[in-house]
Amino acid sequence: MDIVIRRAAPAEYRTVGEITAQAYLQDGLLDFGESDGYLRELRDVAKRAAAAEVLVAVAGEELLGGVTFVPSGGPMADIAGPGEAEIRMLAVDRTARGRGAGEALVRACADRAREVPGCVRLVLSTQRSMHSAHRIYERLGFVRTPARDWNPLPEVDDITLLAYELTL
Repeated sequence: MDIVIRRAAPAEYRTVGEITAQAYLQDGLLDFGESDGYLRELRDVAKRAAAAEVLVAVAGEELLGGVTFVPSGGPMADIAGPGEAEIRMLAVDRTARGRGAGEALVRACADRAREVPGCVRLVLSTQRSMHSAHRIYERLGFVRTPARDWNPLPEVDDITLLAYELTL
């Protein structure tokens, strides 16, 4: 079945938020499990959709995953600067992995970035352990940019996020 990428509908926000939260929890990407404050951010799709574009991957009636596309900076941007768009919170339901949804979401973000006037780069941050995601990014032409690596929690030494960028 074909995967379709489109904007998330408000009725899907809860499902997208739970897919995102569970993906991060099940992959061990949250330091404090259910008590991690970032978990609230992952689940709050309505907040993200008010400040950026939340895209979903669907196959028929099945919601496979989602991503937040941040055009031209804005309140949802972590590392995007002038002339850059950013990918945030990419997640695919564990049962849907390996079907191409993650790659389709990243491709959609790249296509969307190319439509943003003045956008010359698409950037993202990822955790060291997200090896499957790294392979998708590299296959699609993203390159590591270590000079942009950063730590969202400076008080915790071992949380350095790796930066990637795609020149459009």
